[in-house]
Amino acid sequence: MSNKATIGVAHHNGWAVLVTVASEGGLIDRRRVELVDEHLPSMPYHCEGQRLPIEKAIKLVEQVEESVNVCAKDCLEALSAAVPTKIIGIAIRKYKPLPQTVAERIQNYQAMCVADSVMYRNALAKAAKERGWSVYWYDSKTVITEAGQVLNRSDINEFLRKPRESFGPPWQKDHRTAMAAAIAARA
Repeated sequence: MSNKATIGVAHHNGWAVLVTVASEGGLIDRRRVELVDEHLPSMPYHCEGQRLPIEKAIKLVEQVEESVNVCAKDCLEALSAAVPTKIIGIAIRKYKPLPQTVAERIQNYQAMCVADSVMYRNALAKAAKERGWSVYWYDSKTVITEAGQVLNRSDINEFLRKPRESFGPPWQKDHRTAMAAAIAARA
């Protein structure tokens, strides 16, 4: 087994799929993690924050963001403790810059539509950096091709489906994308 690994992330609002891949491309671990306390909303910018006065919406976003940061840190700690391989990096889907302040993000329609998603990505990136891991930002439209190039495989889609045979379900598009991202991060 390789002595280094990378985590690929396929995130959603409130949770993510983390797939840990060895340097040579073999699957080490896959798991679903919760990224916000269950009593808090998972989309404070897009949903709950839109129904509140701006001051209350900002406080809600800050409260959720604090929870997300703690959950991200805890889930990476648990993953690191569970796998026998040294983790050196994490691959997270990239995004376009957002307005600087919470208030601006709440009030800007385009920003508000993606701000929740960005909050989860940034929390995972921050937690990874605190652990000394590198952060690779991937493009979901090209990551599978990039993984094929890194492994020098023309059959990358077949390769990404194979872990289902040994690990069993669930092994869905999120898992394949996260695995591809972890592999592409090696480039």
